Amino acid sequence: MSWNKVKLGEICRIEKGATGILKAIPGEYPMVVTGEERKSHNEYQFDEEAVIIPLVSGTGHGHASIKRIHFQSGKFALGSILCAVIPKDKKKLSAEYLYRFLDLNKENELVARMKGMANVTLPMKEIAQIEIPLPSLKEQFKFVESYKALESNSEELASELSHQLTIVKKLRQQLLQDAVQGKLVSQDKNAEPASELLKKIKVEKVKDKKYKELPAIKSEEIPFEIPDNWTWCKLGDIAIDVSTGPFGTMLHKSDYVQNQIPLVNPMNIVNEKIVPSHKMTVDQTTIKRLKNYVLNAGDIVISRRGEMGRCAAVTENEKGWLCGTGSFFIRLYPSINREYFVKVIGSTYSKNYLLGSSVGSTMNNLNHKILNSLLIPVPPIAVQQGIVSKLKELVQICDELDASIQASKGQNEQLLQQVLREALKG
Repeated sequence: MSWNKVKLGEICRIEKGATGILKAIPGEYPMVVTGEERKSHNEYQFDEEAVIIPLVSGTGHGHASIKRIHFQSGKFALGSILCAVIPKDKKKLSAEYLYRFLDLNKENELVARMKGMANVTLPMKEIAQIEIPLPSLKEQFKFVESYKALESNSEELASELSHQLTIVKKLRQQLLQDAVQGKLVSQDKNAEPASELLKKIKVEKVKDKKYKELPAIKSEEIPFEIPDNWTWCKLGDIAIDVSTGPFGTMLHKSDYVQNQIPLVNPMNIVNEKIVPSHKMTVDQTTIKRLKNYVLNAGDIVISRRGEMGRCAAVTENEKGWLCGTGSFFIRLYPSINREYFVKVIGSTYSKNYLLGSSVGSTMNNLNHKILNSLLIPVPPIAVQQGIVSKLKELVQICDELDASIQASKGQNEQLLQQVLREALKG
């Protein structure tokens, strides 16, 4: 049989906080605010156990949301955009039981009662109408202890699942590193050595009047061993062109329009793919004016600042988009597999080099010299494709592991919620 239900307004006092959060004077008493951490105040408003509920939306205008409620005991101050729900008779209702119930049913009992279109608020009179199951005080304490035990077990499982996700992430990086060291696929000893490939590229490069030979690679610069028919080169040796996006006054704020031709900045490079932002776009007039920075299919875009190693190959879908100020774009010779090159840039080795060589005091930045000097391990053409194919196969397995672990995390959370709701039915 289910427990009897009572309205909060019948068994609780509901009082609004008295202290403006910005007007609080730091002192000896904790002050409950909407954030997870307590502030302090030099005076207290309450001296008892209470459930603290925000009276305003936690995600801004026009959207109903409550990120968290609080349980507080002892002497404390309360921000003016929150209220305290305090049991009138502690022999009939435990404040901690009430907190657990409301936290468990936050969306249905609190968020669903919020009012307003622009300024979304939760009226205290609505809180008073909430009905809660009211077992005996002994049963309330039993439920709280059961909740804590289940929550602890759930947190342990969640921690283990998070650890497994970290292991999969490390596995992805190790696969990339093994790939660029020639450990992932078997080597064809009869294949034309990559050194011959580099010779052919150099013949093409010297035809360019702007060609300037890069310094030779010193033996002490080589970071790790590679198979015999591979070769080391500098990025500048295999690039037709390395360029940044338009700088300074070349691109004005007035050039940005919505839902037209996207820019590709670091934020748009996600997991080796280009993800456009429809807010960061320009019109056709700007594209014509900055035609030297327009991307072609097969170009490689690399983050110039912030997180090192963000990289993606431009596909036919992104052809004609504009390289943003925060990115480089690289045009490689056709004999270099684009997908293989992206994997090299994303490897631990390359990320460490780019981070260690980056410049800037407030944000990591790359320049032409740093990029052109990055050492690239180059396999024969067929091996480049073999590495890409093998990595796709192994990354698919990692994706499936990720999805399985994420599903387990979701099921763990749902199971905890369901068990607790069943317990509340008595």
